[in-house]
Amino acid sequence: MKEKKITGTLIWYYFICKREVWLIARNLEPDQDDTNITIGRFIQENSYDRDKKEVSLGNIKIDIMRRGDGQLVVGEVKKSSKFQESARMQLLFYLSELKSAGLEAKGVLMFPREKRREEVELTPDTEKQLEQTIKDILRIMYMEVPPKVEKIPFCKNCGYREMCYS
Repeated sequence: MKEKKITGTLIWYYFICKREVWLIARNLEPDQDDTNITIGRFIQENSYDRDKKEVSLGNIKIDIMRRGDGQLVVGEVKKSSKFQESARMQLLFYLSELKSAGLEAKGVLMFPREKRREEVELTPDTEKQLEQTIKDILRIMYMEVPPKVEKIPFCKNCGYREMCYS
């Protein structure tokens, strides 16, 4: 297997389902007609019209980027705050990647349907947590077989459920 790169999507799924990390790492796409994927895409495309959206930098794709109070602000748009910890780690990964590129930025999680925002800051503690997460994601990515199926509440709304339960 050639060298794999960590993405924000892998970080997000790591905190929900390790099996999905393995599937995504092999470029297996979820069911693109899945209702939850369609709703998430619609919310992302139709919220925050005044901001610059979908900014790709290397192996990261930032939902929203803007200047605020003289500082670069990156935003991650989510359908709901149900998986807030996953979203927070994904945004911390983006902040870490930007920092590695010499860009200091502030992060904001955005939940437009809930009309809620949360500021996210990269700290030495969150950087250590992120480092451990990345090591474990790499371990999963290089496994020859996927982790076993673990039935969790997320499974009923997962775009990969046919790969686990068919």
